[in-house]
Amino acid sequence: MRVALYVTCLVDLMRPSIGFATLRLLETAGCDVVVPSGQTCCGQPAWSAGNRAVAIDLAKKAIAELEGFEAVVIPSGSCADQIRTVYPQLLADDPAWADRARQVAERAWELTQFLADVLKVDAVPGTFAGSVTYHDSCKGLRSLGIKQQPRRLLQQVRGLSLAEMSECEECCGFGGAFSVKFGDVSTRIVDRKCESIAAAQADAVVGGDLGCLLNIEGRLRRRGDETTRVLHVAEVLAGGSGE
Repeated sequence: MRVALYVTCLVDLMRPSIGFATLRLLETAGCDVVVPSGQTCCGQPAWSAGNRAVAIDLAKKAIAELEGFEAVVIPSGSCADQIRTVYPQLLADDPAWADRARQVAERAWELTQFLADVLKVDAVPGTFAGSVTYHDSCKGLRSLGIKQQPRRLLQQVRGLSLAEMSECEECCGFGGAFSVKFGDVSTRIVDRKCESIAAAQADAVVGGDLGCLLNIEGRLRRRGDETTRVLHVAEVLAGGSGE
């Protein structure tokens, strides 16, 4: 299967290791992976901020770059939701783009969704000596229905044990611009998440959205927790995350 890897802005700028881990997972599963070199932002920040014109421009750019692949795989629930759910809405009234948006949306998948539901992988290359607890990100869970897929995949990692935290589906407080506009509220929300993580007593907290993970890691460290590792699910599944 010829697959486009949509890396995402945060992964590219903040933790490229997630992109390389995703590449390894897809190639191990037998995919022919292409990383479109011109890719930039999916437009989700602009859309969330109410800037429809910029969101449309970025959607058209991404669609043009992602057409022609059997699947588009994204290591982020929020970016995957933007392409799958928002693009067809944004361009529904544009006769030149509506069908193109729909076709790309139908072939776009969040990483764990693609591995578990489309490819149905039964083995992953990673190993992890310890326990992890999983944070369900809002867009992946509530819009895309991603819940059991990452857990099924993590159970295939040799040496790993899964310790579920309480309130694992509760928001981390990031919400993109929300954490900037409403810093005090965001901090209270992420503090609740950090308390749930601490109570789980896991070696690492794992998630599928780097935005959530950066927010959680930053707050954990400011609260004095220097030991709990914060990892993207792709890094754990692929290995090479210092396990």
